[in-house]
Amino acid sequence: MAAHPGARGTARPATTNPHPATGTSPLVLSGATVVLPTGAVPHGRVIVDGTRIIGAAPDNAQVLDVTGHWLVPGFVDLHNHGGGGASFTSGTIEDVLKGIATHHAHGTTTLVASTVTGDMDFLAHRAGLLSELAEQGDIAGIHFEGPFISPCRKGAHSENLLRDPDPAEVRKLIDAARGQARMLTLATELPGGVDSVRLLAEHGVIAAIGHTDASYEQTVEAIEAGATVATHLFNAMPPLGHRAPGPITALLEDERITVELIDDGTHLHPAALQLAFHHAGAQRVAFITDAMDAAGFGDGRYMLGPLEVEVSEGVARLVEGGSIAGSTLTLDRAFKRAVTVDRLPVEDVVAAISANPARLLGMSDRIGSLEPGKDADLVLLDHQFDLKGVMRRGEWVVDPQLG
Repeated sequence: MAAHPGARGTARPATTNPHPATGTSPLVLSGATVVLPTGAVPHGRVIVDGTRIIGAAPDNAQVLDVTGHWLVPGFVDLHNHGGGGASFTSGTIEDVLKGIATHHAHGTTTLVASTVTGDMDFLAHRAGLLSELAEQGDIAGIHFEGPFISPCRKGAHSENLLRDPDPAEVRKLIDAARGQARMLTLATELPGGVDSVRLLAEHGVIAAIGHTDASYEQTVEAIEAGATVATHLFNAMPPLGHRAPGPITALLEDERITVELIDDGTHLHPAALQLAFHHAGAQRVAFITDAMDAAGFGDGRYMLGPLEVEVSEGVARLVEGGSIAGSTLTLDRAFKRAVTVDRLPVEDVVAAISANPARLLGMSDRIGSLEPGKDADLVLLDHQFDLKGVMRRGEWVVDPQLG
């Protein structure tokens, strides 16, 4: 891992003056354009009491004027390997918490910690460690990316550790996660792949198709067996062809599939992103970071599992071979790019970055929208869509910056 003097983007401690946290009294955030499931509401307000959003302001509520800003739900990241110089795959508990805090400071109030390909015993041990953080509410669960992926589309995964998706080994990871396994990415065309999809579906774990060399027909078979997610669509899978449409076509056309997209300007051409939104629709897209250690930290040398990564000008590539190795993206940057570069409607971006992943995780009763009864997870953005404040469960992670 690279040595750096300190993480950039780390949250400042919350203060009670001039912008009170909500531990002492209810708080009304007033005057912003509030993005709700029904659309954007100009000059709206969100009322927070304790850890929750409520519908009416009590007499003792304090008011914070955020006119000229946007209020959107806290971001939900389904696919994240680390940040702040820390890895979710190999770091200590303290390292993992540091990475989580880095992403909190960039608006991600809920994240799933992703592992990379490793030895099965190591991954099972890692699942035990991460499950403790999930049980405490620090993460929303575990995503296993590998080792059940195609050597042809391995990306930044160690080929000598790859294996076919034997359902018994898939079950070993599920059991090791102690009920905290949320998603597993696999190449479903490999021997045991479809049976593993069925196993995952039976245990309530999302089966995600990715790092795959599957044909169109093989992908359709996996979807029928219960797969529901496309891991970073377009990346680490065959390109769309007019005679061999491949997995991309099957994943885009099926309404049961949510497609992950990495909107960092490196992983996808803008036209590919627009293609995904056009064919899948905003309700089937989930923006992810696929972040590695360097997110919110800086350029340098890092380790991604057993592989060395060079990060230069914010782009992570394997030292050997040059494959893209995750990203240094944070979701606040993805939000701004989606609106200002890709010209997507703000409501569609909110759906892709909050509501859709919350629904996929089965957490939409608590997170993903700014509605009464939900957790007080919200992001304050200025008129240029730069992050100006983050609240998680009613406490300011990043104090409002209104000057």
